[in-house]
Amino acid sequence: MRPRLKRLIWIAPLASLGMALFIFVGGQVVMHLWNWNLPAVFGWREITFWQALGLFALCRILFGGTGVMRGTTANSRRRIRERMAERWEHMTPEERERFRQSWRGRCGFGPEPSGGESKGQ
Repeated sequence: MRPRLKRLIWIAPLASLGMALFIFVGGQVVMHLWNWNLPAVFGWREITFWQALGLFALCRILFGGTGVMRGTTANSRRRIRERMAERWEHMTPEERERFRQSWRGRCGFGPEPSGGESKGQ
């Protein structure tokens, strides 16, 4: 337990410093890109570092997420893929072809199967 505590003593300040550096650099990048592009292109006014930091946080929330669900998404995709492979193994060749045709029709690569069949699960 003692070596773990020693590592935490070093990791905690370094992690805090890393997060502060990420926030600072992100704010600077947003500020400089905004001030370099938008006043010249659209005639908008320049922004301060704190406004850029707020814009950076807003964009991170709206488009970047928080990073909490990353592992779950990859696991979900893997489970879906495994479940589909299992279903595919249990299909007859006729069912497989019908499935392919239905997806071709849905994706716009060919006609949809006639009769408006829908596969029940």
